[in-house]
Amino acid sequence: MSKNLEISLLLDFYGDMLTDKQRDMVDYYYNEDLSLSEIAENEGITRQGVRDSIKRAEAQMLEMEERLGLARRFRKIDSDVREIYDLAQTIRQYSEFPGCPREISEGAARIMMLASMLEKAE
Repeated sequence: MSKNLEISLLLDFYGDMLTDKQRDMVDYYYNEDLSLSEIAENEGITRQGVRDSIKRAEAQMLEMEERLGLARRFRKIDSDVREIYDLAQTIRQYSEFPGCPREISEGAARIMMLASMLEKAE
């Protein structure tokens, strides 16, 4: 069974909406890197049962993402925050030229600080 690494991210967003067993099996498979056989042995079920449970959980999380788009929005916000930080850094560098009002440099520094805080809050 090939691994879709997107599932690991979706587990962070939608894992609580799965059954405990599904969440555990997906976590073991994607985050703990256990094989289907290892999970089956640990859980006391067949390898096919583990595979079916993981496939059902994947389908559920993909459907939730299709409807809610939380992971997609998260990635977009993360990308935008990084761009805001980079642009503020460029503005701050230009603001160091002679004759540029200090408020521009201070504003750019404030934007950079806020962008850093948002990035860390994720």
